[in-house]
Amino acid sequence: MDMLWSGWGDPAKAAPLPDTVTGLLRDLLGVTPRESGPASLEEIDVPPSGLTAAARAALTDCVGGDAYVRTDAESRVRHTRGKSTPDLLRIRAGEVDDIPAAVVLPGSHDEVTAVLRACAEHAVAVVPFGGGTSVVGGLAPEGKHCFVALDLRRLDALVCVDEISRTAVLQSGMRAPRCEELLGELGWTLGHFPQSYEWASVGGFAAARSSGQASAGYGRFDEMVLGLTLATPEGTLEVGRAPRSAAGPDLRQLVLGSEGALGVITSVTVRIRPLPETRVYEGWRFASFEAGAAALRKLAQDGPRPTVLRLSDETETFVGLAQPDRIGSTVEGGTSAGCMAIAGYEGTAQDTADRRSKAREVLLACGGEYVGEEPGERWAHGRYNAPYLRDALLDAGAFAETLETACFWSALPGLYEAVRQALTVTLTEEGTPPLVMCHISHVYENGASLYFTVVSAQGDDPVAHWAPAKRAANDAIIAAGGTISHHHGVGTDHRDWYAREIGPVGVRILQALKAELDPAGTLNPGVLIPVR
Repeated sequence: MDMLWSGWGDPAKAAPLPDTVTGLLRDLLGVTPRESGPASLEEIDVPPSGLTAAARAALTDCVGGDAYVRTDAESRVRHTRGKSTPDLLRIRAGEVDDIPAAVVLPGSHDEVTAVLRACAEHAVAVVPFGGGTSVVGGLAPEGKHCFVALDLRRLDALVCVDEISRTAVLQSGMRAPRCEELLGELGWTLGHFPQSYEWASVGGFAAARSSGQASAGYGRFDEMVLGLTLATPEGTLEVGRAPRSAAGPDLRQLVLGSEGALGVITSVTVRIRPLPETRVYEGWRFASFEAGAAALRKLAQDGPRPTVLRLSDETETFVGLAQPDRIGSTVEGGTSAGCMAIAGYEGTAQDTADRRSKAREVLLACGGEYVGEEPGERWAHGRYNAPYLRDALLDAGAFAETLETACFWSALPGLYEAVRQALTVTLTEEGTPPLVMCHISHVYENGASLYFTVVSAQGDDPVAHWAPAKRAANDAIIAAGGTISHHHGVGTDHRDWYAREIGPVGVRILQALKAELDPAGTLNPGVLIPVR
């Protein structure tokens, strides 16, 4: 099943906003219903494919037939851009000026390599496409390139499992639910459950340095990757033959997070864990975001660390995003002060009980109020619902977008305030005062991430109204000592700020790598790496 072309996920799972939420949007933010709905697929004026006959013939030879080189309008529309709010607003308006010329579906590593070489020869750019869930401009090359979307869905095998070493080799086009299904049949789990889980691919996780909601227990995806295979126009790179090595710089780290700009990841070797015997999630309330953050830091630094650990600020708690399937319920029932934290525990029954008991002592000592398992179980039940909520907000005439960052613990309060201020001031000046919400979604011994959700009226031109706010937030992140992305990636949206983060020497290193692996500039032009 393909994802909804004009929104997120499975249309059958979409639901309208509760009346309490539409009332809040109207009264607090001045949101009014849109005069018309999204364009239909049939109404979109799709330009002819720019692929030459020679290029198409070469690509057909690479992948073994016409069935795997698609130039029909629907296939191309479904591979246009990603799933950020500006992406969706543009596609809903019928804007497809950066549509791919074709969708190419290779079936093996060798076919991927052949496609890259053919595209380099015919001056056709290549955008790797896994689940299509990018929210940072990672699927649309910069400039008026003729490009193909390289859909990796046919590379979807569980190649092997080494139960002695606890590793598995996965092809990059495998979707996350299929990965968990196949591993689960053998008694294993990867333990990677980001919000995009239902649609994202294994290769996308690696290419964007994804971080799942259970990262406190299982780690980030880049920590799970022990080896990988990369196809480039210049040949194949295979890295990772041991869990750790002192044999020079770790080339895996050059590929992880490379977003298709250096090559196409075709397989990964990952560490796996036994399926947990038990899972339990619970809710805690803190008087303030500051107090809750201090409690999370205590657990992250001194333990015991839960598998899932997150904290919503006062605004997010009030609106109900801490429990996505109860959005608006707090508003209806009256103000509930404080901040909601979710702690989850997975593992053996004994280990889970021990960690939960010891963490409970820490949270109580830090001023936390235990509010039972219901909030935690509700969070777990609705953990993948937020993108559907975003679509419902767009349908109702609201603008809703997210952004995230991370920093060291000492810088966290300043970063939190700086980004909130930048978003609030800029959008208010644009005539659309926002509701800015935030949560800590991933914790480490030395720092944590901040994940912001912004809701406002759409204004006359919602894409244009968001651009200055996004720039202001990016500027604030860099100035306050945060990283421009914690788990969404760089794309074109963050590229210029990423360049500021790594500095001119870092930029030249990446440009040199790009020139060596992709001398024709075929791979994802303008994504991640600043153009010389």
